[in-house]
Amino acid sequence: MKTGIISYGAGNVASVENALQRLGESSFVSSDINELLKADRLIFPGVGHAKMAMGALIEKGIDTFLKNYNRPVLGICLGMQLMGINSEEGETSALGLIDFEVKKFTTQLKVPHTGWNSISIATPNPLFKGIDSGTYFYFVHSYYAPLCSNTIATCNYGNEFSAAVCRNNYYGVQFHPEKSGDAGMQLIQNFFRL
Repeated sequence: MKTGIISYGAGNVASVENALQRLGESSFVSSDINELLKADRLIFPGVGHAKMAMGALIEKGIDTFLKNYNRPVLGICLGMQLMGINSEEGETSALGLIDFEVKKFTTQLKVPHTGWNSISIATPNPLFKGIDSGTYFYFVHSYYAPLCSNTIATCNYGNEFSAAVCRNNYYGVQFHPEKSGDAGMQLIQNFFRL
């Protein structure tokens, strides 16, 4: 089984790659669609600005590729946000894979939301097998996906938001599983078993 990590200039690619190595999973990093087509599953990481990231995806044709990909995809942080319809960050049109619109935090708390926070499982999903509500994961983000019909886990930071979403073969997590210790490793292993 081969895992492709999408490289488009907006990813925390190295930390994801290191996490997979720790789990003994073979992976490769690429922005080449012909290479990514050979993967059994894809990880779609992201850190940075939504508009610039979407521009890079469009330039490489990865946007259209992702819309037609029928194997499991895991979006992480900005990767998850770009699975939505649009984002208030740079008034960006996103991939439209999952029905949510990304908003800027309006809380009195310090933004970005940085550090450990607990999640609540909203809908049972194999992505969270062996992970309970109340488990802590590591977050870094200033924008969030509101709750929607595809929300499978929630988190609260002044605003309640989608900590994880799922629609068909598309999975997204707002937190960074690769930086979330044992729980994060469990979630990545669950993704490999889908």
